[in-house]
Amino acid sequence: MDLKEIEARLQSLVEVQLVGVLMGNNMENLVVQKLATAIKDNIVTKPDGTRFAPSVYTLVVAPTAVEHWQDAHLLDTLVDIIKTTGQDAGLKFELPPVITITSDASLSPDHINLLASHQVNKTMENTQNTSADSEENAVDDNTMPENAFLIIEGVKVFPLRAPVINIGRRLDNTLVIDDPRVSRNHAQLRSIKGRYVIFDLNSTGGTFINGQRTSQSVLYPGDVVSLAGVALIFGQDNPPPRPDLAETSPFGSPSADRPTAVLRTSPLDKKKE
Repeated sequence: MDLKEIEARLQSLVEVQLVGVLMGNNMENLVVQKLATAIKDNIVTKPDGTRFAPSVYTLVVAPTAVEHWQDAHLLDTLVDIIKTTGQDAGLKFELPPVITITSDASLSPDHINLLASHQVNKTMENTQNTSADSEENAVDDNTMPENAFLIIEGVKVFPLRAPVINIGRRLDNTLVIDDPRVSRNHAQLRSIKGRYVIFDLNSTGGTFINGQRTSQSVLYPGDVVSLAGVALIFGQDNPPPRPDLAETSPFGSPSADRPTAVLRTSPLDKKKE
């Protein structure tokens, strides 16, 4: 399927499954266009010719529209529509699709943005906190993760190109996030054996990975990092096609009640578990 065919398939599914759920026909058309572009632009073809659709979708909406988009039925239906469209297009998913909802104060209620990325499989053993000797090994191992990046609050892409990246409110951090919820020195990323590991620096609000508080954890593509409620999404291999957002500067202070990202998977996948 090309872009127009993907749009047509999405349109037919949205019109049937989300009739009366989205906020008007313009929103239906916008969802179709954004989803089709996100899928098409992020298809990865493996050496054996198998084509994979992205499995992690970040839906960015206005703060006043967050409650509407967090509706469980709406999110579950969107996940099923993504799966059906991908399968009809001959695409596979490395993991069941998930949708992350976050907000951007600059958006109007009748507009959305959508980013997509790939998530790699991981076992519970690999997702546990790194061992205490990881810090000692960091200096000895010079392997850098390739094409790694953070999507900040759903709208800004920050490339990760250094072995050590400090995150916090202070201006001398590598990544400065000017938000009162974030500590002056909140967290640190370190390149260890080809992967980034995030360390909480005794922050006040805490560091969370996919909703679980952590002191140090290996990051995998698709992981949602919350710094006291400020959402960052870790990606790798296939950065979103947004060159206009490649540079990140200190943020203006957003509303303190901005919600942490919410993940939804298909009800079918929940039954399998």
